[in-house]
Amino acid sequence: MLPPFIIEQIRQREKREQQRRDNARPRLEVPLDDLPTQHHDPDANEDDPERGVVIVDLLG
Repeated sequence: MLPPFIIEQIRQREKREQQRRDNARPRLEVPLDDLPTQHHDPDANEDDPERGVVIVDLLG
């Protein structure tokens, strides 16, 4: 069995390696401040006839 400090060093090394891989991965940032805010209108008709569910069978 390894001494506890060796195990902790291995964990820290793995954590640093994971952070390095995550930082190297391409990332897309969305500017949320520029998006218009959406407000829910409580007076709007909730029974919209265009609203529904569509089921698509991809295996059949």
